[in-house]
Amino acid sequence: MGEDHQHLFIDFEFTMPERSERFKGFYPEIIEAGIVSVVNNQICEKFSSYVSPVRFPVLSDRCKSFLNISQEQVDSGISFLQLLNKLQEFSSNYPKNTVVTWGNMDMKVLRKNCDQAGVPFPINGKEIDLSMEYKRFFGDQNQTGLWKAVQEYGKEGTGKHHRALDDAMTTFNIFRLVEKDKRYLQKHEPTTIGDRVDFSKFLNEFA
Repeated sequence: MGEDHQHLFIDFEFTMPERSERFKGFYPEIIEAGIVSVVNNQICEKFSSYVSPVRFPVLSDRCKSFLNISQEQVDSGISFLQLLNKLQEFSSNYPKNTVVTWGNMDMKVLRKNCDQAGVPFPINGKEIDLSMEYKRFFGDQNQTGLWKAVQEYGKEGTGKHHRALDDAMTTFNIFRLVEKDKRYLQKHEPTTIGDRVDFSKFLNEFA
């Protein structure tokens, strides 16, 4: 993480449908955003806001219950275009950006929402799905949930699960742990049997 390189840890919460004519043609929309800007391993800025959905403005009971979110909270949130402006602002602060999310849904939904609104994607830079990196690194067969992953490290998640900023912070914490493990493995190459046994001393005993 160099001085000209920003890592953006992003988490979004989305609308959820129910079986109803009201949700015909449904696609998920962002209703809460959490962003953590990190440069040189230091947190530079945090951003958190509810976002008002456009296509399906009334939340389903399932969505409110699962995310513990109210209609009033999203109604008083920023607009989707204001969220895009904020993302663009973050992206333009540094020449190099890497977006880190847990899973690929956050960026998929952001792209879909941009397409539906007829606006360009706001972030330039590389994208990392940390859940896949984690899966490859530990050789897991299945993708692990965010909070299960942090507990496997013997830690606890930050704040509450399914709160966007708390999940973005938890993603940052796992990223640091995985990067530390990667560096450790690079420095400690497996020794050969020749490194472990001094054969000259061993042979002298039989001379």
